Amino acid sequence: MSDVELVLRSTRVITPEGTRAASVAVSAGTITAVLPYDAPLPEGARLEDLGDDVLLPGLVDTHVHVNDPGRTEWEGFWTATRAAAAGGITTLVDMPLNSLPPTTTVDHLRTKKDVAVDKAHIDVGFWGGALPDNVKDLRPLHEAGVFGFKAFLSPSGVDEFPHLDQDRLARALAEIASFDGLLIVHAEDPHHLDAAPQQGGPRYTDFLASRPRDAEDTAIAQLIAQARRLDARVHVLHLSSSDALPLIAEAKAEGVRLTVETCPHYLTLTAEEVPDGASEFKCCPPIREAANQDLLWQALADGTIDCVVTDHSPSTADLKTDDFATAWGGISGLQLSLAAVWTEARGRGHSLEDVVRWMSARTAELVGLTRKGAIEAGRDADFAVLAPDETFTVDPAALQHRNRVTAYAGRTLYGVVRSTWLRGERIVADGEFTNPKGRLLTRTP
Repeated sequence: MSDVELVLRSTRVITPEGTRAASVAVSAGTITAVLPYDAPLPEGARLEDLGDDVLLPGLVDTHVHVNDPGRTEWEGFWTATRAAAAGGITTLVDMPLNSLPPTTTVDHLRTKKDVAVDKAHIDVGFWGGALPDNVKDLRPLHEAGVFGFKAFLSPSGVDEFPHLDQDRLARALAEIASFDGLLIVHAEDPHHLDAAPQQGGPRYTDFLASRPRDAEDTAIAQLIAQARRLDARVHVLHLSSSDALPLIAEAKAEGVRLTVETCPHYLTLTAEEVPDGASEFKCCPPIREAANQDLLWQALADGTIDCVVTDHSPSTADLKTDDFATAWGGISGLQLSLAAVWTEARGRGHSLEDVVRWMSARTAELVGLTRKGAIEAGRDADFAVLAPDETFTVDPAALQHRNRVTAYAGRTLYGVVRSTWLRGERIVADGEFTNPKGRLLTRTP
């Protein structure tokens, strides 16, 4: 233990074995041991006594739209990673859209990395994109280290990232399965969307009717059928329809290689509370009713849903018009995701250990980041220090997002992030940030 540089001590450390009083030893950015709380301080080590604040592994958010380069006025690596750090997130994986160019070739991946390398306050990895015409690019992107491939089964909202019909989905998935890659899917069926009423205007009920549950349910059923046929790995993004849960549970039980995520806004916001014209609540698929939300929580508890990620999808404020049909669809939640989920979870009888499992351990597992997601020897010393019983009221002006439009404005949330640590270095505390210290991550072969 003579090489230990830092010890973080807390009466509440969340480890894979449970929460306990412990001292966490760190050397060269790696956790070297989880020691008894009163273990002697190794010679030369610096002690950070956290008192009763909870030490938890830094969150891993595998669904973030940074939009950089090309739509940097919507977000950007500097602002997105600061917001993430402020919220206890130490790793994110960036979506292949809505940047220009999208991450659909190795050259485009290189362009994105060149932009991100000096701006990342936390560690950043990248998804590739699966388009109708880029099957030839999928294996090279995989070999270049992307964590998997994003596809839409309905229009994405941006012209440069077209969706896959069922034939093209089959071709892309067959190629990805040939090297045991992962396809992550925005699952809404375009035919059901086209058949739904499209009234437009400021009424949220009209928007909700335009994105029916059966669009999700049908697309998920089709995806499961393709995955079963090809023995492929697939992941359902941002599940909002509870009607799809029995189908998902059945597929998992029979061994289909399927994982599923949902998002804080589906777990904490309800259709009944969305004011007319308040398009800061617009996302696709949409926030649904309270009864639907209850079933999503049950599915998280029983493992039908694997993990919780933000789907942080910001835009400039002018695109959030009061017409739900034309407003940009996306919710900004990076900085607030931990507090939002913890607030609702504690009210439903879930523990902070559950939240860590959904938002750190399982997300790290999804993308194969074996050094992330837990406080145990051999992992990166990535931490969030949380005061779980303290509250704050969401003030948009206090957010680090480039565009401070939020569906959580004015809400009182539990869980104040005291500080965030990346590989044993404190990168934010009390609103003060260090210079960027994040690294660009690649998939481990």
